[in-house]
Amino acid sequence: QVQLVESGGGLVQPGGSLRLSCAASGFAFDYYNIGWFRQAPGKEREGVSCIRPSGGVSYYADSEKGRFTISRDNAKNTVYLQMNSLKPEDTAVYYCARMSYCTEVAITRVSAVSYWGKGTLVTVSS
Repeated sequence: QVQLVESGGGLVQPGGSLRLSCAASGFAFDYYNIGWFRQAPGKEREGVSCIRPSGGVSYYADSEKGRFTISRDNAKNTVYLQMNSLKPEDTAVYYCARMSYCTEVAITRVSAVSYWGKGTLVTVSS
């Protein structure tokens, strides 16, 4: 069955960096769009970024542009999210998602997600 397993979360100081990984299995990874969403305590889940199957096209939410970079290694069935210049407001559970489509609009819609991972917690605090 479809599995998405996130890793790489943890505690980091403001201004620091983390790299999240999403290991996928159970489907033809290189045919699917993959995204990252996050959910902060008391807030709705929101889109962060997505990447198309070839890896050549990606989109970011406005607040992440210039700080986060999504990439994928289709040989390893893995998607990465490099997060730099982290802020306390980036604190959230980060979810990997298999998406039906990947566009600037898609990352604003949880309805674009067909499968979710269980999430990894990122805490940005001094």
